[in-house]
Amino acid sequence: QVQLVESGGGSVQAGGSLRLSCAASGRTAARYNMGWFRQAPGKERDFVAAITWNVGNAYKADSVKGRLTISRDNAKNTVYLQMNSLKPEDTAVYYCAAKTRYGNWWMDKEYEFWGQGTQVTVSA
Repeated sequence: QVQLVESGGGSVQAGGSLRLSCAASGRTAARYNMGWFRQAPGKERDFVAAITWNVGNAYKADSVKGRLTISRDNAKNTVYLQMNSLKPEDTAVYYCAAKTRYGNWWMDKEYEFWGQGTQVTVSA
């Protein structure tokens, strides 16, 4: 149905910025709601942000408000996660995911398709 490929991860110093990209491909790629999750070593996978496919409403976890912004480019079937003022606590593997159902953005089991993940490392 849809294939997801993340890119843009890397290593930065605390206070730096990164922009992650998630390119979606497939015949129905434009009709999915998209989300970002992250998983730190030894931790559970946590919700970061989500954006709807149609009107572009965005939702974010309280822990990243003011620092991380999700956006999309429908013409390119790509979603982005702009990360500013990064902290060592943001170090994790970041995954993009796609879902057809509206709502329940924070529930990883609601998402039907997942990318391979991209590593983000923030040094103190």
